[in-house]
Amino acid sequence: MKQFKIFLLCLILLFGLYLQAGAVTLKIATAAPEGATWMEKMRAGAEEISQRSEGRVKIKFFAGGVMGNDKSVMRKIRIGQLHGGAFVAGSLEEIARNINIFSLPLIFRSYEEVDYVRNIMDIELKNELEQAGFASFGFAEGGFAHIMSPQPIRSTDDARGLKIWVPEGDRISYQIMESLGLAPVTLPITDVMTGLQARLIEVIASSPIGALAFQWHTKVQYVTNIPLSYLYGTLVIDKRFFAKLSSGDQALVREVMERIYIELNQSNRQDNADALAAMAQQGIQFIDTTAAASVEWRQVAADLNRQLGEEKVFSSALYQAILAHLRDFRAAKVTRNDN
Repeated sequence: MKQFKIFLLCLILLFGLYLQAGAVTLKIATAAPEGATWMEKMRAGAEEISQRSEGRVKIKFFAGGVMGNDKSVMRKIRIGQLHGGAFVAGSLEEIARNINIFSLPLIFRSYEEVDYVRNIMDIELKNELEQAGFASFGFAEGGFAHIMSPQPIRSTDDARGLKIWVPEGDRISYQIMESLGLAPVTLPITDVMTGLQARLIEVIASSPIGALAFQWHTKVQYVTNIPLSYLYGTLVIDKRFFAKLSSGDQALVREVMERIYIELNQSNRQDNADALAAMAQQGIQFIDTTAAASVEWRQVAADLNRQLGEEKVFSSALYQAILAHLRDFRAAKVTRNDN
């Protein structure tokens, strides 16, 4: 009996070692700071995946930009040092040229318009990431980017010559800022605070939750109310590594992370509203553009968007589809209001 117990214990130990050897740890980097809602929810999702897979799938997050800027993270994914990343959409243009199309400047005027278009077209962007070799789990709203500055910006004249941060690799934002009279300065997101402190940049275009999370709001006094562009993020995992999971575990990761991103997408809108209120309480002033400036900026943006579509920076057909959906929505809204 004693020998049988020893034999049974050895079998249990061997089985445990077998399970441990078969476990996969996915290493994922992000610039999102520790303590941010994004990180709390993603870590909760990772814990759920580990428990439900009985330890077969673990996710290790590297937060706060410790793995470098988005270009560095993507380079590390390609060589296998990392397996995935949580990015703002604009950082993925090299692998999916249309991924940032909802962020084209001044195409949306309200969250109602965003919801209408995204409900129809999110699937197209998700499929593009999948076709590029990355498992995608949907998109989470970052909110509208607003111009935030040390002095009020109501018109092109107010903006002329001011140094504004543009995310690394974001060609569209660079050109629109030039067109609006600003002087764009390219920096990775991890260097923005340093840039503000050193006066390398004076102006940022950020969502309220982004400005608070990274403490950029401490370096500005004014927010221009016009929604300059719509920001959103996504989590991607290179399929070379995702394929190492069993089909059941892949389905589990998709189920949990897709749910997390739906939750983030829903909660971030209220978080942005709360962030705006917090900024106002800290003395930051909110100002409107002049009517003439609003018309001018929208026309400049429309011309640039059309030009970039013709240059095949993104799909012109996809851009025209967005505009068609917006026309439908606005026409229906006018009809509803008339009734």
